[in-house]
Amino acid sequence: MYTVKHRAYGSIERYKAQFVVKGYTQTYGIDYLETFSLIAKMNTVRVLLSLAANYGWELQQFDLKNTFLHREPEEEIYMEIPPGYGKNLADHTVCKLKKALYGLKQSPQAWFGRFARVMLAMGYKQNQGDHTLFIKHSPLGGVSRE
Repeated sequence: MYTVKHRAYGSIERYKAQFVVKGYTQTYGIDYLETFSLIAKMNTVRVLLSLAANYGWELQQFDLKNTFLHREPEEEIYMEIPPGYGKNLADHTVCKLKKALYGLKQSPQAWFGRFARVMLAMGYKQNQGDHTLFIKHSPLGGVSRE
């Protein structure tokens, strides 16, 4: 995908290119077995905010950019050559992905699996009622929540 980013007054600021896989062409049971959407339950968010307000806990939020680009696929994934690389090359060549890309149906689930393993390795426990909530008790009796 190619986009042109403009400044407030209309002049061109920069050109942006993003490599996105045509995941909509994937077939369930052949290209992937399940999908995943990372959504925290609103009740969990409300309870966490209430506890933080009552106990004076510090909350932090962070956005993850390029999350899927740093995940190695667990399976072999191939894709066609993107447009613009010449007809001769595209006729007899495919790309084997070394990293997951936006657009793949299995990318969110695989990324969250890796994220959960890292959180567990850091001593957090995954909540059974809401799998997006990780809890870590500190030695001083307080609770650290991510």
